[in-house]
Amino acid sequence: MRNIPIFVLVEAYVIGGLGGYVFYLGNLPLPWVLGALTSILLYQGIFNRQVYCPDPLKQSGFLILGLFFGLYFTKDTLLTVAPYILPYLLSTIALIAISIINSVLVTKWISVDRITSVFGSIPGGLSEMVIASESLNAKSSLVVIFQTVRLLTVLFMVPFVVLHIFSVSGSVPSTFIGSAYEFGGWQYVWFIPAAIAGVLLRNKIPAGIVIVPLGLTAFFNVSIVEMATLPPLLLIAAQITVGIGMGKGISFGDLKLGGKYCFVYFGLTVTLILVSFGLGTILAAMTSLNLPTAILSVAPGGLIEMVLTATSVGGDPAVVSSLQLVRLLFIIIVVPPMLKWYFGRKVETSNA
Repeated sequence: MRNIPIFVLVEAYVIGGLGGYVFYLGNLPLPWVLGALTSILLYQGIFNRQVYCPDPLKQSGFLILGLFFGLYFTKDTLLTVAPYILPYLLSTIALIAISIINSVLVTKWISVDRITSVFGSIPGGLSEMVIASESLNAKSSLVVIFQTVRLLTVLFMVPFVVLHIFSVSGSVPSTFIGSAYEFGGWQYVWFIPAAIAGVLLRNKIPAGIVIVPLGLTAFFNVSIVEMATLPPLLLIAAQITVGIGMGKGISFGDLKLGGKYCFVYFGLTVTLILVSFGLGTILAAMTSLNLPTAILSVAPGGLIEMVLTATSVGGDPAVVSSLQLVRLLFIIIVVPPMLKWYFGRKVETSNA
């Protein structure tokens, strides 16, 4: 830790914090995450300067967000979510199937192979999709680029559309989660095992740095003790940290490398988002979920971004996080092995 360039780190937080504040003043969705991400992306691209944000610091931002999300859970949450699991899984399978079909169809008109196209557009974790695609000799560099385009499109489009179109009337944007903050004293001790478990299991469970603290905090809050609230400024700092870390990993060079095909996969992502809105509307009609909650649960976005958006539009953050977790686990655990089996079988058939 002695070699951490403090001034360069401060530079990153100044740029990210200013970007978040500008987005906040503009009443834009997810201001502290997307503002920091945008400002860092532009800063690196315009000034050709790499900002500094060590991975442990970025991971700590995810961990803190997991603790915050866990506080949303009550004893009624599990009873609320249980009836929706089956229809939600059907919606998730439909979304994945449409993504695969569309990504295969476009390969008839562009010079991208099917395996690369599918792994580049499916709504899963970027790193997991890259690793799975490499085992099937796909062009992993293109998978990274197309997944980056998908990620940016979802991050900016879904919160904006939901905030301005599907928001529950009368809801007030809740940038400061837990604004009624009171010091919790000794109750903060309960956050320690959740944080330690998140660090220890971060590489052993998909998205473990968020999911484990979220799960344990929710468990403690529901069954053992009423957890203390966390300072709102801590949430803002965590969001800025995550935004800086995400912006640092994206470059204009990567986006340019994809060339004209970036627009193709941008179109695929927009199509998938529109389909997810339709599926979310159907889910809301079939269940007692309100429209923002259903749409954000089905939307092909990240768990963190969708839960933060839910807090701003009158959705239920606990339900959104629960269902997004189900989707995340299904995509990470089931989809890559299924695609590897399917494309592996096709390769064996062609070589026979």
